[in-house]
Amino acid sequence: MTSVSTNYSNPYAGSAYSRAVATQPSLATLLSGQEDSHGSASAATHLTLSQAARAQLATSSAKDFAAVISEARSALDKLYSDAKVTGPYDSAGKPTVDLTSLDRRALFAIASNSGAKFTPDEQALAANELKTRFNTALSAATQTQQLTGDFSALYKVALDYLDAAGPEEKATVTWATQREAVVKGLQATQQNPSKAPSGISNDPVAAYLAQYPNGSSIPTQDFGSVAKSVRAKLDAQASAAAAAGKELVFDPGRKTGQLADLSQIDNRSLSAIALNQDQLFSAQETFAAKQELNARGRASILAALKQSQTSGDPTQLSLGILNAYSAMSSEERQAANWTTALRDHAVQSYKSTSSLLSMLRG
Repeated sequence: MTSVSTNYSNPYAGSAYSRAVATQPSLATLLSGQEDSHGSASAATHLTLSQAARAQLATSSAKDFAAVISEARSALDKLYSDAKVTGPYDSAGKPTVDLTSLDRRALFAIASNSGAKFTPDEQALAANELKTRFNTALSAATQTQQLTGDFSALYKVALDYLDAAGPEEKATVTWATQREAVVKGLQATQQNPSKAPSGISNDPVAAYLAQYPNGSSIPTQDFGSVAKSVRAKLDAQASAAAAAGKELVFDPGRKTGQLADLSQIDNRSLSAIALNQDQLFSAQETFAAKQELNARGRASILAALKQSQTSGDPTQLSLGILNAYSAMSSEERQAANWTTALRDHAVQSYKSTSSLLSMLRG
């Protein structure tokens, strides 16, 4: 049977547990820090969540962990039923189901065998998915570090990942010791950003770099298969709308019809719609996908800008943009028009800003 590393993949054994809307500045404005015709880059912009997104956040934060456990058990059983299998691994030790649709609390519930409702194989598969998510988070930051020479981005991403854990995960000794190690690593990089911290016990970033010095490869589904899968999702929305006597529409300005929900479609799938390489999508669908991708791109830049402002560190804007760029597949970059020129400009901006700050501190 497939074995799972215990370094980060299963630290839980035995534990108890949209759209960016309104007036938005251009990319050039955000990079330069200048004002556009609508006012300042920060003051003229605000982000809103849809009612569905706010409801989902409220539900997830208030949900009792017993309900999370029960829902995780049901979700696993449905995955088995849909795949016509009886367990998480086949006879060759390969996974039979994909857990990417489960949120982190559900994965933690499975990996820690909360409520004693999950088999060892299910625990191993969930733990491996958690490890993959951690590796994915660090992979982009590792590529950014190679562009900038700054290891602090790695530790900031790791700290953000740990802080995004649910309350049950945060109650574990493993979480506490790893967070303490990451904070120490971050403090070390603030003293010398160009040197990777060493000698810190339980440091998950150091363990990651030891295994993946150039960043871990992120497995991606064939782009044609991605397009077919998202085509099916849109068709399912159209069928649901038709059953309600409505037409599925993609223009939020339409007075009639049911507006398609693109909020739950990942960026690579949106890129498949926007690029429409296999001619599976209508002009309205491709335009809507491009608009959604643009909104998400602006939101990621605004998040980096906010981090830069709240931290008082102007390099955080460039680092945030580079992390977002590094996390994209080639198709996502093409669809969102995030070019190598944009990347190079962000690298230059980071290095020049860092140099100025170093001179001022010196």
